[in-house]
Formats: sequence, structure tokens, C-alpha cells
Amino acid sequence: MYIKKRLARFIKKSSTWFIEKRLARAQSSSVAATKRKPELSKNGLRQCLRVAGGGMLGFVVSQLMGWNYGVFFTVFPMFLLGMVPILNGHIVRQFLANVSINVLEVSLVVGLLKHMPVVMTLVVMGIFLFRFNLMAKGPLFLFGANGVLTLSILLHFASYPNVDLSDLLACNLVASGLAVFIAMLMHTLFPDVEARKPPPRVTKPSSQIRHETLIGGLTATLSFVVFQVFDLQGSLSAQMATILVLFTLGYSGAWVSAAKRAVGTLLGCNLALLMQLLLYTQSHHFLLVVLLYWLGLMLFAREHIHEGGGSGIGFGGMTTLGILFGQSLGPQQDLVYSALYRFSSMSVALALTLLTMACLHFALNRWTPTRLPESSLS
Repeated sequence: MYIKKRLARFIKKSSTWFIEKRLARAQSSSVAATKRKPELSKNGLRQCLRVAGGGMLGFVVSQLMGWNYGVFFTVFPMFLLGMVPILNGHIVRQFLANVSINVLEVSLVVGLLKHMPVVMTLVVMGIFLFRFNLMAKGPLFLFGANGVLTLSILLHFASYPNVDLSDLLACNLVASGLAVFIAMLMHTLFPDVEARKPPPRVTKPSSQIRHETLIGGLTATLSFVVFQVFDLQGSLSAQMATILVLFTLGYSGAWVSAAKRAVGTLLGCNLALLMQLLLYTQSHHFLLVVLLYWLGLMLFAREHIHEGGGSGIGFGGMTTLGILFGQSLGPQQDLVYSALYRFSSMSVALALTLLTMACLHFALNRWTPTRLPESSLS
């Protein structure tokens, strides 16, 4: 009798434990389901199509025309369509004005100061500080951000003696004009369904503007110096990564951006390797290459829209694909070495960039005119 009671009690406890475990699993699965990313809105889907279509069209035109510096033609449309969800006269004027000024700056800096590296570095630092000051203030953020990114790429290429400066600047002008045309075409083909709300204006104290200007300008200058001293001509993706993480305008945001950028670059490299394996000996079939490239851009563009824009996982993956296909895809090239080298160099560059920003952040916060307000110290 005693054994029967013990057995009945054990069966009751076991059944109760089993039911509780099933309920806990059901609750955890329901919580996971609620955390799944929602479907894209109508505007989000249209922007996703614009970004993927624009990046693909830039790649197609550059490949068919046989133009040099294909990275300009692949990345510029992504930047213009991905960083800002709308297109108006103010945005186009900022983009085109930046291109014209960049050509003038590079012509003067490289043409007149190439034989004086110290003076050239000081002038480049002044240009970067001016651009980051515009970004920190807000209204001309696109002008400053595009200027920093484009200028760093142009100076990176133009400083090498085997580069034809006129061809480099001409490709930059053509790619920028083509990016504006592609953006207009994409907005015509895939217009927004609903009107978008303008982003809220943010007011910053003068000390925060100085802090963000100095930490961005000095880090960008150090990145330029390092890539010149160590002759890292083939590390364009790593240099772009060091610039894109600075768009957060602060050390705390750079940590998050760098982690997302690393994940996006890793995914972009792996996807490029997978495409290389799928194509195998059929990489000369241009339509197959374009189809896979568009599918990859759509995948990362969707993630970019879910992240709310900015330089995150989606944008990192898109630009990685753009650089690999625009710069490393050719009859005698494959993407395997380029993808592996690109991720390893980018990881080292991001680690050194974060270390530099940490030192500057600590030093600037010890000086009252450049100290961040308490609300920003996180």
C-alpha cells in the first residue's frame, strides 16, 4: 500500500513537471515569435527595391562600359539610396556639390602637396575637420558624410604614383552623375506609397559639436596616414570601414557600429564566396552574375531597412558585395582571396580605430570646451 502511494505521488509530480516544461516551452516560443522582425512596410519594400536595383544598375553599367574604379559605380548608388530614404533638390545639390568640391580638393592637395607629406597631412586634417563639423551640426550631414567617404577613397588612390589622377577624378565625376540619375530612376519606378515624416531636429551644445568634430576628424586623418605609411593599396574595404564607423559621431556609438559592420562584412564575404561556388566555371555568363548580385543586394537591403538605415549589418553587407564585385570581379580574378583578405584587414582596422577613438574620447572629456554633456556619456 505504501509503495502504491509513493508511486502515485511520483507519477503526479512527473506529470506536473512535464506540463510545466511544455508550458514554459510554449511561452518561450511565443516570445521568440513576437521578437521576429515584422514584415516590411510598403515604403520599406519600395526603398529595398530602390537600393538593390540602384546598386545592380550601377554595377551593370560599369561592367558593360568597361570603366575603371568600379567601386565608385557600385557604392555611390547604394549610399545615395540607402542613407536617405527620400530624394529632393536639397539632397541632389549636396551630393553634386560635394563631388565638384572633392575633385578640386584632390587636384590641389595631391597636385601641389604630394612631395610634402607633412603639409599634405595637415591640409587633409583640416578638410576632414570641416566635414565632420558639418556632420555634427546636422543640416548638411549628407554633404559632410559623402565628402569624408569619397575624399578618403580618392586620396587613397591618388597618392600612389601608378594611378592616373585625371582618370580617377573623371571616373568619380561620371559615377556621381550616374548615381544621381539612377536614384531618380529608382524613385520614379518605385515611389513611396505614403509621405515620410522628416527626422526630428537635434540641438547640441557647442562642447558636444567640438567633441564630435575632433574625434571624427582626427581619427579619419590617422586612418589616412596609416594606410599611406604601410602602403595598403589593396585594403579599400578596411579603409571604408574605418570611415563609416565614424558616422555615429561618437565613441559609444562606434562600438555598436563597428560590431554591426564586422558582422555585415563577414556575411557579405561569405555570400560572395557562396556565389563564386555557385557560378564556378560559369562566371563568364554575365546575366547569372547580375542575378546573383541582385539577390544578394535584396537580402542585405531588407536587413538595412529593418535596422532603420545607417551603417549597420545590412549596409555593411551591401557595400562589401559592391566592393568585391566592382573591384575584384574580372576574367582572371576570383573572389576567394579578395573576400578572405577583405574581412581580415577590416577586422584589424576596426580594432585599431576603436582603440584610437577610446583614447581621443578620454582625452577630449578631460577638457571643458570639448567635454560631452552627462546625457551623452554612455
